[in-house]
Amino acid sequence: MKQFLFLLLFVFILGSVNSQYTKLVIQLKDKNNNTYSLSNPSQFLSPRAIQRRTKYNIPYDSTDLPITQSYLISIALVNNVNVLSVSKWLNRVLIQTTDPSAIATIQSFSFVSSVSNVAPRAISGNGWEKFKEEIQPLFPQKNQKVEGNVFNYGNNYNQVHIHEGEFLHNKGFNGETMQIAVLDAGFYQYNTVTAFDSIRLNNQILGQRDFVNFDGSVTEDDTHGMYCLSTMAANWPGRMVGTATKAKYWLVRTENAPTEYPVEEFNWVVGAEFADSTGSDLISSSLGYNTFDATIFNHTYSEFYKNIATVTRGAALAAKKGIIVMNSAGNEGNSPWKYIGFPADADSVCAVGATNSQGVIASFSSRGYPGKIKPNIVSVGANAVIAGLNNQPSSGNGTSFSNPNIAGLVTCLWQAFPLVNNMKILDAVYKSAHRYSTPDSAYGYGIPNFKTAYRLLKHDQNVLLYGNDWLWATPNPFDSVINVRFIGRKDGNTVFYLKNSAGVVLKKKNFITEVEEVYTFNFDTLSGLPGGYYTVEYDDTTTTRTITLHKGAIFPLELISFTGSIVNNQAQLQWITQVEMGVKSYELLRSGDGTNFNTINTGKPFYGVSQNRYSYIDAAPLSEGYYRLKTVNFDGSSSLSNIVLLKLNTNQLLLHYDALNTVVKIKSIRSNSDKLQVMIYSADGKQVLKKEKSLPSGINEMNISLLGYVPGVYIVSAETGAGKKTIKAKL
Repeated sequence: MKQFLFLLLFVFILGSVNSQYTKLVIQLKDKNNNTYSLSNPSQFLSPRAIQRRTKYNIPYDSTDLPITQSYLISIALVNNVNVLSVSKWLNRVLIQTTDPSAIATIQSFSFVSSVSNVAPRAISGNGWEKFKEEIQPLFPQKNQKVEGNVFNYGNNYNQVHIHEGEFLHNKGFNGETMQIAVLDAGFYQYNTVTAFDSIRLNNQILGQRDFVNFDGSVTEDDTHGMYCLSTMAANWPGRMVGTATKAKYWLVRTENAPTEYPVEEFNWVVGAEFADSTGSDLISSSLGYNTFDATIFNHTYSEFYKNIATVTRGAALAAKKGIIVMNSAGNEGNSPWKYIGFPADADSVCAVGATNSQGVIASFSSRGYPGKIKPNIVSVGANAVIAGLNNQPSSGNGTSFSNPNIAGLVTCLWQAFPLVNNMKILDAVYKSAHRYSTPDSAYGYGIPNFKTAYRLLKHDQNVLLYGNDWLWATPNPFDSVINVRFIGRKDGNTVFYLKNSAGVVLKKKNFITEVEEVYTFNFDTLSGLPGGYYTVEYDDTTTTRTITLHKGAIFPLELISFTGSIVNNQAQLQWITQVEMGVKSYELLRSGDGTNFNTINTGKPFYGVSQNRYSYIDAAPLSEGYYRLKTVNFDGSSSLSNIVLLKLNTNQLLLHYDALNTVVKIKSIRSNSDKLQVMIYSADGKQVLKKEKSLPSGINEMNISLLGYVPGVYIVSAETGAGKKTIKAKL
């Protein structure tokens, strides 16, 4: 009995072509002489597929080009050959023939690299037992309506709520505008099962494709795809409501349920290419591959994480085209294989394991092979609620169901943030999971929470739109209306006050807010307020913030004075102002030539009711420095003060001995560059140190340690153009 979730997608076995196989894959060498050009993608891609590439800056490459038509025609014209499908991504052609001479002819073509067996002449197998999902009636059935939720999820409430998926639905994100391609073994009677009434009536099924029998119909094939589809698309209030009820779906059959051969991997890639061509946003696949009916095709552990398996290569390319690829991890946890299958091993594929509705990992859920975080996440797949053929909810076990359950929620999340690419959406999902900081081989990152994922993406969006601020009040000055915009800091109650300069509350507004949501409102009918200062105050009991505004015209700043002086070789600047209501900030400027000024300090006004006094100390002034004050106003204008020129005493040489630290300290202040010469003599007149140093203009300092000198008295002499100084130092 084989596991549907892991139908190994298409491994090419190189070697001799065996006559018992009637389906073969031809590997082409190149796409030379192609009639299509990457400069005109509309010739071979749909508008929606082009739109996805444009939106996410995805370049076109050779894999987008169709197979060279002359190659395909040459193959199709070979006697007794039927071309079934092609993969432009892999540059391969699937044919059917029973004629050995036809195969020999194809192998002789110069553009053919190899021909490989992928499916046998006779179809045999164990039928629907290939899928181990063990569908059972669901008893008792529930009508579970939770207050505040848009949907009455019924029996599957727990498998939505475990992810707080209802948070997205309650915000109106149900998959509208999104397309999901479901790759599976068939969608038996989906067109009559009650759970799918809504998607049928609303024309949400965009089409069907059968890449196994090529008959254009998937309703008479296996039930497995129908069960998987129901976890996303069912809209059966009180019985079962899926996770993406408003999305549009492509139903794609790539799997032949009675058998397991590499042709199904090839079919999967062709199905993924079809999904890309339609502009689908997400692929949900509850298929996976590890072993086959013919053991010669079996995969091995050595292929993990190397992009070797055909299905893995196809899945990785689908992700490269901007599609989110969701794939079941597999049901091999209790089998000898144990690990995930292919294509779940791909870096860019979100592999989904299974838990029960309490979040406990299912024993059958495939484990991650060492070397990567796999599975990536988990969802409910043990006793998962699905739509039954008897028009009643049923239950089943398998990662086949956990994958589409959460794939629907990922689709709704992407709907909320359409400008974010596929990998960033998945990154937010992973970061929201309960074991993100401590992943393991059973849970991966764990159980995602879609409220958390939404807020992670919403925060990034807010920063992109508004920067790092979160509260705004305009205009300033105001007349009759104050417009307020803010970003919610917490879930719960938030209060806004409008206060006058005496702190009296004039207006009050209450909100129930959510974290990272953007809110706007007005304080209006303010024309009767007298001119003066007013404060808009935000308070959510944990955070308080205010913005000061002025009513009426803002008068120009009155700069009473701007002065400066040199004190202890530091420049001290002072200024006195009044009428500051229009001032946004002050900038203190400095120049060495009186023309080219640079900002050395910025600050905000006090907004006092009378004169305000300010000061600033420039601890490292220029020997000759020009200072002025720049006033920046709320309306964008600015003004400059008078210029203050401050000169250091440029004829100074200071010499000091710190006995405690046994250090000689020398300071020189010069308007021009100079040279410092230091000499130290012992008491008997012997020179024990001579040191010279070039000095730039301005303030220069030098420290000379006497540690290690023989105890005694020393004479220290320092000389510059400013003069010569001598002191005694006693050790």
